[in-house]
Amino acid sequence: MHTPRIQETTEGIQDKITVAHYDEMQKNLCRAGVIPVQALLQCGITTGSALEIGPGPGYFGLEWLKSTEGSVLTGLEISPAMIRVAQKNAAAYGFSKRAHYQEGNAMSIPFDAGSFDAVFSNGSLHEWEDPSAVFREISRVLKPGGRFCITDLRRDLAPDIYKNMYESCQPEEIRPGFVSSVRASYTKKEIEEILSSSGLAGWLVLAHRYGLMVSGRIPSA
Repeated sequence: MHTPRIQETTEGIQDKITVAHYDEMQKNLCRAGVIPVQALLQCGITTGSALEIGPGPGYFGLEWLKSTEGSVLTGLEISPAMIRVAQKNAAAYGFSKRAHYQEGNAMSIPFDAGSFDAVFSNGSLHEWEDPSAVFREISRVLKPGGRFCITDLRRDLAPDIYKNMYESCQPEEIRPGFVSSVRASYTKKEIEEILSSSGLAGWLVLAHRYGLMVSGRIPSA
């Protein structure tokens, strides 16, 4: 039996000190080569216009831009403090013209239907206030035949994996955030139940040692 899910923040990371620590952690992961950009490429998200939900400091989407050609990125982020960091990081990558960040809530994505070739997110699913509503919005803003890939932690991590991930969190100040994120994350069964009533078509949920991946392609017109 899994421990009950405990909701984390639905407002993102707002205070400057925590934002700075989270940026440093993500930068460390990026330098270590463990930002899971390969998952996007394997899902067929290799070019075009993409929406990233909850980009945080931006490394995931920026690494995707670096790995693709003819691609542009829009990041939808609920935290203004994170947007400022993401913009700074985009400039450091040399992608200020390819990456744009906008404040907003994914339960009501501020873009027209059929705006994007792809939608992706890494590590923010457990913070979504209403995942079913967000999945419906993803379906709405994708072009016919558009692809999606959502990756996150899982609450039922094996103890040895949890211990390894916890001890790998640097700086150490970010470790309590890791704990609360795991507690707020979902199991494969829970996400499948949410998706079944969301209206998003073509999805598949894969559970691996370190987390979950929701991926697929909506029908073509």
